[in-house]
Amino acid sequence: QVQLVESGGGLVQVGGSLRLSCVASGRTYSTYRMGWFRQARKEREFVATVRWSDGTTAYADSVKGRFTISRDNAKNAVYLQMNSLKPEDTALYYCAHREYFRGSYHWTTDYDYWGQGTQVTVSS
Repeated sequence: QVQLVESGGGLVQVGGSLRLSCVASGRTYSTYRMGWFRQARKEREFVATVRWSDGTTAYADSVKGRFTISRDNAKNAVYLQMNSLKPEDTALYYCAHREYFRGSYHWTTDYDYWGQGTQVTVSS
């Protein structure tokens, strides 16, 4: 089992920045990748992911150039630096964890464990 705890959400104005954090505990030795998803309506959508072994990252087109995902292996933590925030970034943001290799990373089914979510609200 892996437990994930997110923090860092809040209310910010358009153009502002926030930094989300997620710390993993439990069976973290088998971490293959971690990522961030968000949910504003019905579906939870992919935001960003990082491969644990070498730090390779991938982003949704909607956040490229504005968001940066990073990791700290020693702390079992992943971060999401969000800059130039827009109203459409408003959502509940979830941290996700995957054990062992799997080819894809965009889908919620590609991840094994989830945090409880942290709310990000961007006001105009």
